Amino acid sequence: MENFTYYAPTRVFFGRGVVDGVGSFLKEQGATKVMIIYGGGSIKKSGLLDKITGQLDGAGVGYVAHGGVEPNPKVDFVRGTVELIKAEAVDYILAVGGGSVIDTAKCAAFSAACDADPWDIITKKVPAVKRIPLSVVLTIAAAGSEMSDSEVITNPEIMIKQGLSSDLSRPIAAFMDPELTFTVSKYQTGCGIVDMMMHTMERYYTTGDSGTELTDRIAQGLLLSVREAGAVAIEHPEDYDARATLMWASSLSHNGLTNCGKNHIGLIVHKLEHGLSGVFDSVAHGAGLAVLYPAWARYVYKSNISKFASMAWNVWGVSRELPEEEAAIAGIDAMRDYFASIGMPVTLRELGVYEGSFEKIADVITDNGTKVLPSFVPMTKEAIMDILKLAE
Repeated sequence: MENFTYYAPTRVFFGRGVVDGVGSFLKEQGATKVMIIYGGGSIKKSGLLDKITGQLDGAGVGYVAHGGVEPNPKVDFVRGTVELIKAEAVDYILAVGGGSVIDTAKCAAFSAACDADPWDIITKKVPAVKRIPLSVVLTIAAAGSEMSDSEVITNPEIMIKQGLSSDLSRPIAAFMDPELTFTVSKYQTGCGIVDMMMHTMERYYTTGDSGTELTDRIAQGLLLSVREAGAVAIEHPEDYDARATLMWASSLSHNGLTNCGKNHIGLIVHKLEHGLSGVFDSVAHGAGLAVLYPAWARYVYKSNISKFASMAWNVWGVSRELPEEEAAIAGIDAMRDYFASIGMPVTLRELGVYEGSFEKIADVITDNGTKVLPSFVPMTKEAIMDILKLAE
């Protein structure tokens, strides 16, 4: 087992009705002017925004509501958010939504505090050394940004989707009521299931590990729970226990727990998907992962057959009578079939992406072929194009 530091400081308020404590908590935190950042307006229709503003009124905390965050959040929107933060003298940010909203809030919190352009923060041209305090009301179980150290922002002018990792990115608190996810569409629920699975599997598939059986079993147990709860939530969207399992799994999959003691080489398929959705903005992150991950697994599985076989046996229900290599392949196929069963695309054609775009995607990922991404098999431009062809 490798040495590790595990740091997960976010305070979690989990369960029915926990949002009722938002106002008093922010008051205790010393907030005097809160910016509520949200997405397309569903929190208005559901009454959640009114509930939160009512609590802030009751606690004597001022606020400004700022909606309009899009999927694959854009740097220009972050810039506008930072201007509003400064104009309104905001001293606390409350992100109400899923990963795109939270990532927007994180980037804006850094940019405003550091008095720097958001893209300079993301590209590390300006160090992210301080931020405005930030908490979260989670409404979509998917990205895990409510406890993670990361954020991802898109710059459409150069078709690049890039992430930043920093412990300062971790929210102070996350209010997580599974009932808030009852109205999430089947498609977005499926995207979330895939994303949290990928956060877990990309930490599971590492090389040169020893003594990590505990961490690997945590990962496999999490994946099995997501697989089962995901199938239930797709068919019965108001099943509280299924939604609760997915919401908690979203956080655990990306807060570092399933990485402890492992020789983690990075979220490689996430990087491939960032290239895909950087070029094709209409591609939802989870949908892109559902297409790319089985293709990547097919390309690299021979580099660690035993890990893929163990996943097949313990998570995907493949017969233990199969030898390792056959089991590994069967597990990849079972994963792909599961993604299809929850309404996810499993080919690039389903996303409207064809071979004529593959070189552009690979160039974006590898900076025109000048970078090689670490993986079981090094991800050169040529390797990425081969994976895209497998996903076609």
